[in-house]
Amino acid sequence: MLLITVRLPSDATLAQAMRRLELSEDDVDTDYGLVLIDPTKGLYGLRVSESAAHRVSPAGGGPYSDPKIEPYGPPG
Repeated sequence: MLLITVRLPSDATLAQAMRRLELSEDDVDTDYGLVLIDPTKGLYGLRVSESAAHRVSPAGGGPYSDPKIEPYGPPG
């Protein structure tokens, strides 16, 4: 999965975003959801499949990698 940014109305829901961007549930990480990044600009983050990211990215920003975050250093 990759991260993309999209501009949507300030009160957008995940379902509305998926319809507007023509994405299916297979394209989107629904557990991650739609994350509001900048309410003044209507900027949201969305985690999508690689193929969906390349279809949608011209309309928004990204795609950006989404690496797994793990602790640094030896276990304490």
